[in-house]
Amino acid sequence: MTILAVTGLTREAKIAGVEDVIAVTGGGDGPGLLQKLDALHGDITGVISIGIAGALSPLRKVGDVVIADQVFSRSEKWRCGEKWRVALTARLPQAHIGPLFGSDAILADAAAKTALHDSSGALAVDMESHIAARFAAARALPFAALRVISDDAAHILPPAALAAMKPDGGIAAGRVLLSLVKNPLQIPALIRTARAANKAFAQLLRCRDLCGPGLAGLDL
Repeated sequence: MTILAVTGLTREAKIAGVEDVIAVTGGGDGPGLLQKLDALHGDITGVISIGIAGALSPLRKVGDVVIADQVFSRSEKWRCGEKWRVALTARLPQAHIGPLFGSDAILADAAAKTALHDSSGALAVDMESHIAARFAAARALPFAALRVISDDAAHILPPAALAAMKPDGGIAAGRVLLSLVKNPLQIPALIRTARAANKAFAQLLRCRDLCGPGLAGLDL
């Protein structure tokens, strides 16, 4: 039995890839991520989207844990598996339950986040959950989503952060440095963004440990 963890960043994959879990990174490349997933074969018994996310709700703060009951995209909606969601909630009783939105692009603008929250009711947004949900539905597999807030709804990501992610899930240090050279005034914002992300990753690691082998999805 193997759980498939769908992530955006290599750092998320290293956290999620525990016993009985295979982690796949998207790196912000939706079509590429779907190709990776479609190429997988073998004994996959469940799919979980896991990692960090941007808040859409003004009530959600950095470090908050969100367990999805459903995932939206611009044109689709998927229900998350109730049994898995209940198992995750039992292990993470402080988590917030609600919808997640899957976006094909990074939402860096606070006004865009507010508008998306108002129209969908989603608590947070990431770039993998909709792709993972679509894959799970196509293979009739149980699906769950667990995300930790890394930037609140009012936070505007600096250009260097937007340029950071590579398709393999790593960080493009050269592009980050080039962005900083072009606009050094963004350095304080980038430092705040990095500190918030580190807080979110620490919380994600805590969640991983509390969920245990298979990220609470082995007994579905």
